[in-house]
Amino acid sequence: MDRARTSEVIVVGGGVVGLCSALLLARDGHRVRLLERDPAGPPPPGVDPWTQWERRGVSQFQLLHGFLPRFRELLDAELPDVTGALEADGALRVNRLAELPDSVTGGRRPGDERFDAVTGRRPMVEATLARMVDAQPGVEVCRGVAVRRLLAGDGSAGNPPRVTGVSTDDGVELRADAVVDASGRRSRLPWLLAAIGARPPAEEREDTGFVYYCRHFRGAAGSMPPTLGPPLQHYDSISIVTIPADHGTWGVGLVASGGDRAARGARDPDIWTRVIKSYPLVAHWLEGEPITGIDVMAAIHDARRRYSFEGQPVATGVLPVGDAWACTNPALGRGASIGLCHAIALRDTLREVPATDAAELTRCWLETTDELVGPLYRDSLDFTRHRAREIGAQAAGREYAPSDPGWQVAKCLAARAGADPDLLRAASTIGAGLSRPVEVLADPIIQTKLATVDPAPPLPGLSRAELVGVLTS
Repeated sequence: MDRARTSEVIVVGGGVVGLCSALLLARDGHRVRLLERDPAGPPPPGVDPWTQWERRGVSQFQLLHGFLPRFRELLDAELPDVTGALEADGALRVNRLAELPDSVTGGRRPGDERFDAVTGRRPMVEATLARMVDAQPGVEVCRGVAVRRLLAGDGSAGNPPRVTGVSTDDGVELRADAVVDASGRRSRLPWLLAAIGARPPAEEREDTGFVYYCRHFRGAAGSMPPTLGPPLQHYDSISIVTIPADHGTWGVGLVASGGDRAARGARDPDIWTRVIKSYPLVAHWLEGEPITGIDVMAAIHDARRRYSFEGQPVATGVLPVGDAWACTNPALGRGASIGLCHAIALRDTLREVPATDAAELTRCWLETTDELVGPLYRDSLDFTRHRAREIGAQAAGREYAPSDPGWQVAKCLAARAGADPDLLRAASTIGAGLSRPVEVLADPIIQTKLATVDPAPPLPGLSRAELVGVLTS
């Protein structure tokens, strides 16, 4: 890196995306100060972070988290030592396509290694990253430090405020060439900007109404349930997600509509268990020791904030990344992959534009964000919106048949993925976050097969009436 472009950067937030951002920027020569409001650092290697690391500032710290093949692919390309460290600390390398029988996949093919994921529960993954950041030259980690306000230069004469640093809760002022907001979906950046006179960012927020009923398990002697179907399986009025994790643990989640009164019975562990056991492709995921009760997650929004107005940033010198810019449906598991992609783009933008040119840097960053991450957010939102409406209609006994051709093609692909190896890989590529649907479906071979391959039999499970019977028993 050109040393003349070495910058002082503050990263706010010590979650997965903030930690990756700090590593990428420090290894590119920037001097990074990472601020994390939770006081406790990660436990040392060999100490279980699941039970020994408290993160009060992260409400979803012990809820289901998945890390897709796209996350592993980006790590291998940009932070390969992180992949190795995760595996050394107990993360699981898994290829769920390879676990399916050859009669479904057509056998192993060149390129199937792209479906390798390195995954674990969030405390384990975050602990490994945090220890690496603690040891990274060029990074100063400040834990137990919360941002109270932004420091700003003159925003007069029609120019937006220039953020020059932050003031912490204990009144310490920290200056920087750029402030990176990686504080997640509950970011306070809109309010902090308003306090310095900036125009508030426009926010798109949509509560699709999903409720997640989740539980973690541990297998005997580190065993892992075999894969018999896709990680996210859609049934009549519910979906079920299964997530392998670290140290022989895994998670199972039931996804329902918040308006489905019968589904609220899934808060009861016995009822939840009876429901999951009623679906043959996932019932065996209960063959382990439960290590949690039923964790319920609701009111999770898909949201995007626009930090520009009529082509001009609302403020300069502050750069939102990951969920602080846009957050998506957790059932799809794309948050970490999108966030890491975003963090890499941030590093690359700082290679092109020095942080000292705050106006140009911020303009380029917001433009890059819209071009690179905006489509990924829209893909997730489109799917989430349709699936939420579909399970709501199914719960009410109505047919869901929108005229949107994108949804119709997605349903067609899902129905045929189990009947043809090429369509299976197309669906897996989308689900793994490796390519966007529009890119996968542009393949003429895939288009031809969608029109000629007969649907596979539907996934075995309960009708709506049968499901309600179990939920209300």
